Amino acid sequence: MLTKLHFHLPIISLSILGLVVIFSVAPNQFISQLIFVLIGLGLYFYLQRQDTAIFANLGPYFYVFSLILLGATLIFGQNIRGATRWLTLGSFRLQTSEIAKPLLIMSYANFLSRWKPINFKNILLNAILAFIPIFLIFLQPDLGTATIHFFIWLTMLFVAGLPTVYIFLIGLFLAIGVYLAPHLLHPYQLERLLTFLEPQRDPLGTGYNVIQATITIGSGRLWGRGLGRGTQAKLHFLPERHTDFVFASLAEEFGFLGVVFLFGLFGWLILHLLAICRQALNPTSKLIIIGSFAYLFFQTSLNLAMNLGLAPVTGVTLPLISYGGSSLLATYITLGIAISSLNRLQSKPSLEIK
Repeated sequence: MLTKLHFHLPIISLSILGLVVIFSVAPNQFISQLIFVLIGLGLYFYLQRQDTAIFANLGPYFYVFSLILLGATLIFGQNIRGATRWLTLGSFRLQTSEIAKPLLIMSYANFLSRWKPINFKNILLNAILAFIPIFLIFLQPDLGTATIHFFIWLTMLFVAGLPTVYIFLIGLFLAIGVYLAPHLLHPYQLERLLTFLEPQRDPLGTGYNVIQATITIGSGRLWGRGLGRGTQAKLHFLPERHTDFVFASLAEEFGFLGVVFLFGLFGWLILHLLAICRQALNPTSKLIIIGSFAYLFFQTSLNLAMNLGLAPVTGVTLPLISYGGSSLLATYITLGIAISSLNRLQSKPSLEIK
């Protein structure tokens, strides 16, 4: 039987591993990361003791709050390197698209339970509600995070009972979207896509990050160079060594065995999320859990693929490992709410057969 310990162990282990990597490659950021990890774990342990139904019922309010956050970011946000993704709150910069993830998961669960996607009218209504925040994130511009938000909603839509004919139509629209994407992207986003297809076309410019990341990962070999001995990260050949490319930093210092350990922890956590999703009795709780699974799975997969040169560089962080307060808090909140569904499962009276 699943218990909360099945989730506490990988979450705490990933948190510690992330702190170790940050301490090694970016020691100046360690204290800040430690503070957010402690705050995040506090939120996680608090939320996982609550009733999932409370969060689902507040879905419409979370949705409005998310729109306010995302809209305020576009109006009052701080522009950094051509992107307006952060709200400055004193000495802290809040990346609102990250905080919106758990809020919108609860919102979508509420909407999909209230207007089940079994007919065109309900599907269109849910699609419009999902499109608005995703479009606001796209305008920042943040294509990577907007993509993750889209796949979170799409996964929840399928699980909510989308008819087969609509699944086919969505697949068709996605294919058309991929075909039209080059005409809809910003110039720098298109350049990233072209660099992904051929990194060597600009090795000192847009292809530099991908090339350095793959070199860094390969230099770790089996055992790794050792903690604090990663030359690519330490000598700053690897850009964003503690955020977007923290996986490459980890692979260089801990090697293939460290990567296997990391994959094992994420696999443990993700598979157990699917397990409690299958056991969940309440449809809304099931949607919250599957949305949390989609968030963790797609964001982790996209970051790893980006580090390995299998996907364009999109600025997506590695959950629980990368440096960044907003990302950490969003992940802990999401997991705490998802795992709170175990409260009802564990309190469910067992049937006694005589």
